[in-house]
Amino acid sequence: MPSSPASRSVPSASDKTIPDRMSREELKATFSLSSLFVLRMLGLFFILPVFSVHARQMAGGGNQTLVGIALGAYGLTQAFLQIPFGMGSDRYGRKRTIVAGLALFALGSFVAAAGSANHIWVVIIGRALQGAGAISAAVIAFAADLTREQHRTKAMAVIGGSVGLTFALSLVAAPPLYQYIGMGGIFVFTGLLSLAGIWATLAIVPAEPASIVDATRRVETSRLGAVLRNPQLLRLNLGIFSLHTVQMAMFVVVPVALVRSGLELGKHWHVYLPVVLASFVLMLPPIFMAERRGRMKAMFIASIVLMVLVQLGFALWGEGILNIAGLMLAFFVAFNVLEASLPSLVTRIAPAGARGTAIGVYNTTQSLGLFAGGLCGGLLSQHFGAAAVFVFGAALVALWFLVALGMRVPGDILTRRFKLAATGDLASLRERLVRLRGVRDAMLLPEQGAALLTFYSERWDEQAAMDLLEGRVG
Repeated sequence: MPSSPASRSVPSASDKTIPDRMSREELKATFSLSSLFVLRMLGLFFILPVFSVHARQMAGGGNQTLVGIALGAYGLTQAFLQIPFGMGSDRYGRKRTIVAGLALFALGSFVAAAGSANHIWVVIIGRALQGAGAISAAVIAFAADLTREQHRTKAMAVIGGSVGLTFALSLVAAPPLYQYIGMGGIFVFTGLLSLAGIWATLAIVPAEPASIVDATRRVETSRLGAVLRNPQLLRLNLGIFSLHTVQMAMFVVVPVALVRSGLELGKHWHVYLPVVLASFVLMLPPIFMAERRGRMKAMFIASIVLMVLVQLGFALWGEGILNIAGLMLAFFVAFNVLEASLPSLVTRIAPAGARGTAIGVYNTTQSLGLFAGGLCGGLLSQHFGAAAVFVFGAALVALWFLVALGMRVPGDILTRRFKLAATGDLASLRERLVRLRGVRDAMLLPEQGAALLTFYSERWDEQAAMDLLEGRVG
């Protein structure tokens, strides 16, 4: 066994020998995983600009409630299955879980294609199956596995930004695509995109780290309980619920406001596309600056404040194309920053062995926010007018602001090499190490007589870790 002292360091993110830029593998992981989001979200977004018009040709399509259910059914099934998929990815591996989810999404797309010329209930069943392929937790956890802490928000920004770009693309491309191939063709096309995603997962996405593919891991309900009781994670879950509730509620009334301002439906992309593209460019400088200067919480809180101001701005000045475009630009800047920051914070705060579970809970609350936003937006606009939707949004985000003030952002992450003297059940030893205060991950290398520990420098229990590694604790 090596005789190196326990405190010898391996190159860490702060060492000069390691460049402070994303590695080739990190870039490959980030862009390949974001492509899975793009392929899947195209399938969800493509029908939004055209389905309500097409539905009038279908049996049952004249019922606007059923049309709304068809549009939102995927959100409900996602909400129920995000946690199981996240927990499954912790146990069975990220790639297996992603492939299974994409296969379900493809099946749902083909079912919806078969029903698009018949009864709306067949489309509802297909949309529910699409949502059952709830891979978001597994993809985000996989991105966290393959990127270092100091670059994780950048990776999440690319993934979050790809969703915004996909939304803009769907607004532009869906009407002409519908004209050429019809609604059934759009559903078939999205099913084929999902199959392409399966190929990309197997052929392009980097392999899972050896420390993640761990046959000793078990799906433990205690991990779910710990995630649900974690006050820091609860703050973030309230945040993603509020963010997507506001987003969906806004899109119940903003398209109507654009039409009322003189912009016909077919030209709404003239506003959406430049706004989304500009917001993606504007979101990057504050994220990079905040990471470089250690001001993530300040940037996070400022983005929430901007979101409150946007909602109040819409309530007071939400008429006119220029007003709407300006407010939408501010909305998407704040939205994209928060959308990138929230999952990054979840992966940093969650226990290493329950990262997929924590992301599953996070994505469940996100899906519930989409459903709640559509429901509340519709009810409020119908009974009290569009301004009530934005007053509701401002109040909800203001509540989030008060809760977020107590948030603690994790500090610096270090990775060090320690001598491993303990023998016996190494899988159990690893589990005990990652449960220690401040320890993010542990990789045991018995053939080298060494252990690599990743931990928060200001709040980890070094003595307890040394006792375990040297076999002084039974």
